[in-house]
Formats: sequence, C-alpha cells, structure tokens
Amino acid sequence: MELTISRAETLKSRPEDSDLTFGTLFTDHMFNMDYNSEKGWHNPRIEPYTSIDMDPSTMVLHYGQAIFEGLKAYYTDTGNIQLFRPKENFKRFNRSARIMCIPEFDEDFALNALKKLLEIEKEWVPKTMGTSLYIRPTIIATDPFIGVRASHTYRFFIILSPVGAYYKEGFNPVKIWVTKDHVRAVRGGVGHVKTAGNYAASLLAGDKAQKAGYSQVLWLDGVEQKYVEEVGSMNIFFVIGDELVTPMLSGSILPGITRDSVIALAKEWGIKTTERKISINEVFDAHKNGTLKEVFGTGTAAVVSPVGVIKYGEDIITIGSGEVGQISNRFFAALSDIQYGKKEAPEGWIEKV
Repeated sequence: MELTISRAETLKSRPEDSDLTFGTLFTDHMFNMDYNSEKGWHNPRIEPYTSIDMDPSTMVLHYGQAIFEGLKAYYTDTGNIQLFRPKENFKRFNRSARIMCIPEFDEDFALNALKKLLEIEKEWVPKTMGTSLYIRPTIIATDPFIGVRASHTYRFFIILSPVGAYYKEGFNPVKIWVTKDHVRAVRGGVGHVKTAGNYAASLLAGDKAQKAGYSQVLWLDGVEQKYVEEVGSMNIFFVIGDELVTPMLSGSILPGITRDSVIALAKEWGIKTTERKISINEVFDAHKNGTLKEVFGTGTAAVVSPVGVIKYGEDIITIGSGEVGQISNRFFAALSDIQYGKKEAPEGWIEKV
C-alpha cells in the first residue's frame, strides 16, 4: 500500500507546555485507513484532522465494536523524538482485533505510518520533562446495519494529543476506592482487551469514587469479588515485605506494557517479583501487620502512580507515610529516563522517529 499525504491549509496554535492538560487538544493531522471485505485494508492516508461522518445506524454506535491503543512520543535532550515499545502496542492492538472480530492489520506498516505522521507533527511534541505527545490508534466498525454480527467495514485512525500529567496530583500519591457493588470484567469476557465497552462499564463506579474524593476505582474479580485485578486506568503493584506482587493475568486484566516493563526492570534489579492472585483482605492484613510497604499503579498515561490511600468498605488505610515510596520512585525515574532518552533502554524498547 502507498501512504498518501495531504496537508492542512490552516494550522492550530500550539499551547505552552505549562498549559497542557490531558486529552483535550489534538494536532493538525491524523492517519486514516479503511477496510472492506473486497479490498482488505486500503487507502492509507495522512490528512487534516477532521470529524468522521457516520450514518445513525453505524454499527459501532450500537454494538461497541471498537478497539484502541495508547502510547506516547517523547522529546529527548538531543532534539530527537522517540517512542516507547510501540511494537508491543501494535501487537496488543492486533490481539484485541482478533478477539473483537476485527480484521488484523500489518503492524510494520502501521508503525511506519505513525512515524510519518509524527514527522509531520513533530512541532506538536512538547519539550518539557513530564509532558509528551499522546497517541491514540483506534479501529471502529462502520457498517450501516443494526443486526447483531461483526461489521464488514472498518475505519482505522490515529490521532495525536499533546499532554501534561494524567492525574491532577502529578507524581504524588493518589487515593483509590475499592468497589464492592460493581464488576468490571470476568474471565472469558473481554476484560483483557482495550475495547470501548470495558471503559463504559467502569464509568458509574468511577463517578462514585470521584464524588467521594478518590482518583480511581480498584476493581476486584468479577466472580468472588475478593481478588485484586486492576485500577481503572492502571495495573496495580504491591510491595509486601521484600516482595513485589502484582495480580496475575487471568483473562480479565489488561496486559499492560508499562506493567511488563516494570516486571522486567524489577527482575534486572534483583527484586523478588511475583505474579499471583492477591486478595484485598491480604492487602489490608499486610497493612495491619506492617509488611505493606508501597502500592503503585502503572500505565501509559501516568507511567507510575504511587497510591497513598485505599478505601474498602468502611476501612481506610494510608500506605507508609502517605508519601511517594522508594521503589515507586525508582521505577518512575528509570522509566522516565528511558522514555526521554536520558538512560539507555533495554534492547528493543525504544523506536526513534
């Protein structure tokens, strides 16, 4: 396929890095590509950022057949732009496609198209440490049809957004709320897929948590509602004694790329690391007996987010002194240094634009 490019005639004004929030502003151009059963994936193009016209019967609006990814481009001290483990994002994107009955795409082509888009939009990559250009690849079903089946046509698009910190707290401990009344996902479903419906299912509990003064929901398993799974936008880690523990991937937890990176670094550093079932009662018992040292979340948006407070039912615990822990800080610093080109990355983690 040949990638075509058309440029925007009028360019948007770019904000100062200090004014950036998360996910509210988008760049001048986007990538689009179409699919139908006769041509397969075709007509890849970079063109001015614009709305997508849809028939009211478009299938994604009715049945939620949509997948997406999230990754970032970083500006380095040497003036280069680089991506953090993008091949893993596109690999996971295709896994999501398979599970959601969406045709797979050429991962190498998609990555090269993204690089070209970033070359065009390089001035949009913010330069201040802690800021980045967020990248959102998405595929949606586009058949105008309201019968229940997989669509025969799709749109693949990539949009870009310059961002600051995901949480208003920045790199400071957040408060999370464990829900007893809501379930996000169960094994055999699509909890391990980055699909739109997963996030819709989390909104009510998330809204309740925020109204109660908490940043995110910590989800328990959907069957027994006793085992920790993940936070709304992050995987979760616990430092218990001398062990780093994170819930095992059971089919209802998103296999996070930052999660995988933390596990890899922990093993390199000689930190005992275990992926296993961990109940919320074990977490609270560890706090009670003094062995719960740190809790932190990991994800593309926040990278590493220390957790200072957890609420479960009527019980509220403060982790450590309520400040950023030593291990959380070490992971955040190491990943940030790799992402911004200040430290050499493990082989295959960095892709230069």
